[in-house]
Amino acid sequence: MADILARIVETKWGEIAAAKSRVSEVELRQRLSAAPPPRGFAAALRVPGEVRVIAEVKKASPSAGVIRADFDPVAIGRTYEAHGAAALSVLTDESYFQGKLEYLSAVRAAVAVPCLRKEFILDRYQLLEAAAAGADAVLLIAEILPGERLKELHQEALALDLDVLVELHDADQLPRVLDCGATLIGINNRDLRSFVTRLEHTLELLPRIPAGVTVVSESGIKTRADMAKLKAAGVHAVLVGESLMRSPDIGAALDDLRG
Repeated sequence: MADILARIVETKWGEIAAAKSRVSEVELRQRLSAAPPPRGFAAALRVPGEVRVIAEVKKASPSAGVIRADFDPVAIGRTYEAHGAAALSVLTDESYFQGKLEYLSAVRAAVAVPCLRKEFILDRYQLLEAAAAGADAVLLIAEILPGERLKELHQEALALDLDVLVELHDADQLPRVLDCGATLIGINNRDLRSFVTRLEHTLELLPRIPAGVTVVSESGIKTRADMAKLKAAGVHAVLVGESLMRSPDIGAALDDLRG
């Protein structure tokens, strides 16, 4: 790891320690009994003959700064749902993306489609937070989870009835991702260390992924032509945020993307 990704991880460990001092794991587990039953995130993404859209609720990013000033996460989530998003991704990182865990809970309560907690997850505590907040799925990023950590967190998430989107960018992470038992794999076209984005990255890695795995292409999807290219290659779903969030009419932008 280097550059921005390393800084995010360093910041995140401090945030986790602070959160644990405010709310214990025991208390979080007690809250799980009041959490809504999970909706099938993974199941929503695999429909024959269709590339499904995970639409992202994202206010800002480290590379772009504030993406949408008039940011109303619930209104955005409802618009996405009304215009055919199969699932939603809600940024909860505060320091770099101006997200909040509360956004996830609010959006989840306002829509019927499943919701992913988009976060830099390093510790079991964050999985408990996600489940207690109503998440249907969580993101695990292979590059920031060394050794057995990826497999351990994958198993712990499944034990909490959370679907797991395991993301990688570097091709050499693929054996680890498959070994952890991932059945839902995200290929990030953006290198989180340099923030260079290439849609072709998905096309290069896709042939190395077993047929039974659901594949999500992430970042850099902007047009219907991009969608057609990914569909022809066999991608099952895409995760799209910035291009939708920048549009004056989010619903129309999603309609255009989905065709």
